[in-house]
Amino acid sequence: MSFDKITYETADDIATIAFNDPKTMNAAGLDTVEEMLLAMELAADSARCTIITGHGRGFCSGANLAPDMTSAGRQKGKPDAGKALDSHYNPLIKMMRTHPHPIITAVNGAAAGVGCSIALMGDFILAGQSGYFLQAFRRIGLVPDGGSTYLLPHMIGRARAMEMTLFGEKLPAEKALEWGLVNRVVADADLLSEAQAYARKLADGPTQSLAMIRNLIWQAEDNDFDSQLQEERFAQRTAGRQPDFREGVMAFLEKRPANFRGS
Repeated sequence: MSFDKITYETADDIATIAFNDPKTMNAAGLDTVEEMLLAMELAADSARCTIITGHGRGFCSGANLAPDMTSAGRQKGKPDAGKALDSHYNPLIKMMRTHPHPIITAVNGAAAGVGCSIALMGDFILAGQSGYFLQAFRRIGLVPDGGSTYLLPHMIGRARAMEMTLFGEKLPAEKALEWGLVNRVVADADLLSEAQAYARKLADGPTQSLAMIRNLIWQAEDNDFDSQLQEERFAQRTAGRQPDFREGVMAFLEKRPANFRGS
């Protein structure tokens, strides 16, 4: 299947999805998001780990404002700047949240606006040394979206989330690492190879177990302690019934690497 605004490929159980619109520094227009939604569906069915990154100078520069503003100018009555969130952006963020296997985001250059949100939805977040995160909505009189007002306070705390969103200044990769917004910062030239190395470890792991782990951690953001204990209890029952659990135990007893089949 061919795409215009992204690239998609799978190899050895790893799907790689990359923004690919150099004229806009990989802006996420509605057409781009539609392609991303389709690519995520393909990855869910054909891979055991997904990498999301960007080609060229940036990861994703945010929504493509030019066509949106032109369209808004033709609307009768009061325009609704949030309409595209319902139809496109929020479904993509929700699809990432419920993805059946781990997602690695590899941030090269700018991750701005909704591009920042997409980057932060990664279960494991890598940034190149030139990468940066930007919440610049205040510069155009809008508010952060794509789940960023949920993600940022949970990830870095209210004070730092306020700083990022109220002032709209770039957060460089090294500072993002210091704040706990990313897992690793690597040399730009090594970004994709590092992402692939981590993806290899995840793709070789027990797929059902990893899917339940990522879901439990996401749920823990909102659950109370007793609810989370109950979620763990039922997830453990499910995990313990998988062939990969038996393989993991046998590999441990036989002192050999486990050969997980992804079930």
